[in-house]
Amino acid sequence: MAFEEARSLVQAELQAIDQFITNELRSDVPLINQIMEYILKCGGKRIRPLVLILSAKAFNHQGHHPIHLAAVIELIHTATLLHDDVVDHSTLRRGHKTANILWGNEASVLVGDFLYSRAFQVIVELRSQRTLDMVAHATHYIAEGEMLQLVHAHNPDTSEEMYFDIIRRKTAKLFAVAAELGVVLLEREDKENQAMRNYGMDLGLAYQLIDDVLDYRNSAEQTGKNIGNDLAEGKTTLPLIYALQKGTPAEVKLLQKAIKKGETRYLQDIMEIIVSTGAIQYTAQAARQYAQKACAVLTHVPSSPYRQALHDLADFVVQRSY
Repeated sequence: MAFEEARSLVQAELQAIDQFITNELRSDVPLINQIMEYILKCGGKRIRPLVLILSAKAFNHQGHHPIHLAAVIELIHTATLLHDDVVDHSTLRRGHKTANILWGNEASVLVGDFLYSRAFQVIVELRSQRTLDMVAHATHYIAEGEMLQLVHAHNPDTSEEMYFDIIRRKTAKLFAVAAELGVVLLEREDKENQAMRNYGMDLGLAYQLIDDVLDYRNSAEQTGKNIGNDLAEGKTTLPLIYALQKGTPAEVKLLQKAIKKGETRYLQDIMEIIVSTGAIQYTAQAARQYAQKACAVLTHVPSSPYRQALHDLADFVVQRSY
């Protein structure tokens, strides 16, 4: 089952999520509406809401709560992207100019704050203390991940262990919360909650690993982002970490200099080093291993087309080119 087939299983729910977000984000401030209309038009894979809805459907969740929770996850994710683009001075996302380029850093940060606050308003309206606790903890954890990434920016000595700590916080945590929120309101057994949490965490790690591969392998037309962005931002991702371990002294020296200064002048040479050292294969293999781990815990989920879609989603994450 391909990614689009998995989406088609819950197409009505995904449309309901988009409609709910549109309704909930209406503001008396015209600039907020203008920026939000642009962001929503730019689209996205909606993979985190998809995880939540498939999780809920796999356990036969009825009602509107999954729709609202999936919207919350997407609002939080979008808020982090707005803030990230300001911090990273990004100019391109999903093939479109970033909001900070079009409206400035101040407006982007404030709209990100608006999304965070609206997300928590929606959660409070659900009157579920456990859900509120989970999302509050997640946003705190994500913020710590962003700070860790900032602290280690332009640091060629960043270890593989630290890299995984950062992506576990800044990316995988929201996947884990999305997967678990699909079942948490059903008061299932702890092993089922844990299984979905683990599924989301491992899926999120696989997703970020492939993102870091694509930064050095595909074109901006394919990924919707500028190639070499991570290097320009001084992010020592796993392909760079592995290349630093396996490169010749001259190659290591070039990589270290590029990371420290955020230089992309020698991007082509650096991409060739990453390929020749096997860093792409190493990172992609790590992603496949996490995807396999994610699929392994689905034995705790009742057999259904939705469980199969969760399995296929893990396959898509590691096979994608965008």
